[in-house]
Amino acid sequence: MYQEIIAEANQIVRESIDDPKVTAMFENCFGDTLTKTTKYLDDGTVFLVTGDIPAMWLRDSSLQLRPYLPFLGKYKELDQLVKGVINRQIDFIMKDPYANAFNETANGNRWDDDIPLQEPSIWEQKYEIDSVCFPFQLAYQYWKYTGDTSIFTETFKKAAQTVLSLWKVEQNHTDFSTYSFQRPETEDLCNDGKGSPVGYTGMTWSGFRPSDDACVYHYLIPSNLFAIRILEIMSEIFEDIYQDGALQLAAKNLSAEISYGIQQYGEIKNDAGQSMYAYEVDGLGNHLLMDDSNMPSLLSLPMLTNMEKTDEKYQTTRNFVLSKQNPYYFEGTCARGVGSPHTPDGYIWPIALAVEGITGNCQREKWEKIQLICQNDANTNQAHESFDCHDSTQFTREWFSWANAMFCELVLDYCGRQVRYK
Repeated sequence: MYQEIIAEANQIVRESIDDPKVTAMFENCFGDTLTKTTKYLDDGTVFLVTGDIPAMWLRDSSLQLRPYLPFLGKYKELDQLVKGVINRQIDFIMKDPYANAFNETANGNRWDDDIPLQEPSIWEQKYEIDSVCFPFQLAYQYWKYTGDTSIFTETFKKAAQTVLSLWKVEQNHTDFSTYSFQRPETEDLCNDGKGSPVGYTGMTWSGFRPSDDACVYHYLIPSNLFAIRILEIMSEIFEDIYQDGALQLAAKNLSAEISYGIQQYGEIKNDAGQSMYAYEVDGLGNHLLMDDSNMPSLLSLPMLTNMEKTDEKYQTTRNFVLSKQNPYYFEGTCARGVGSPHTPDGYIWPIALAVEGITGNCQREKWEKIQLICQNDANTNQAHESFDCHDSTQFTREWFSWANAMFCELVLDYCGRQVRYK
């Protein structure tokens, strides 16, 4: 199964790249998600683990499939795989839209000290805006590549309505939300699990970042920008598939409210007087200037939104992200790139290197990032979660399938097989 897809991808890379290390690493990584992370369940859905953690993240499972998207519509088994993942994700959203990761079954494989304690099918309930964004983008991409509308069931529509309602509630988290999260002495939100104070902005609140780290200020700008794109997708689906004008209008109105909030609170001026995006704000006058390796990041905006790579505000923000002004941009003897507070100081993420290459404007930049990832794999032919910028034999996560997938997307992008829909 999947051998024809793997063979075609390997051939594309061999025809474009004459570098044994790159081609060997690509061949190892491209088959990773397809052959090691997927499990078809009795209901026809697919449970897809992120790597060396036995849980399925809504975000990770979507991004792990990105390098395979250009092959959709050509291989029936790939179409069935992506469709199965989407259907499982939608079922998870209906189970708990605040949860970010789930178990294969109600096996109780979870954190035992989380407050409130979650039911046995949930791995953890860290609410992150992007977790309920990615399944809808994946569904949209599947639809556009294949023309198959069978994924748009009544359950799918209910899941979209659920997310709309959740984002409306979380526009006014302080007054309307019942969500809280505490993991004593480790990763709990302050204020008895409700998070730090926020003012109303029109944006929607997030407890945690895509790294699963708690937000400092809870209006997370890259995730709110991503939410705008998802609301555009929902609006199109409500109109074209469901012919539901009321839901289409609700999605458009919420998108406009979030967009206004970003314009009013999420943009700042740098020292040169240029407009750029903050990473987090609270609507009370505070903002955080940084970027994180996990997507959605400020660096990844052209991959996930309708923002163009050449957008002036994006370019100003990108220049900040890829400089020492970003507290999580590290330079060492092995590499330089974006890291994360989720991993040790000075550790660079191959995911961020891949994103930097994909959002770059020239082949030379893409090739430099491909080589950097390959040169810092600790002779494993895998892209790890992160590595020490001075000694890449020191790394985190033995097996991180999302990182492998991002490397493959970068290589295929370099070879002219870009992801076309976003």
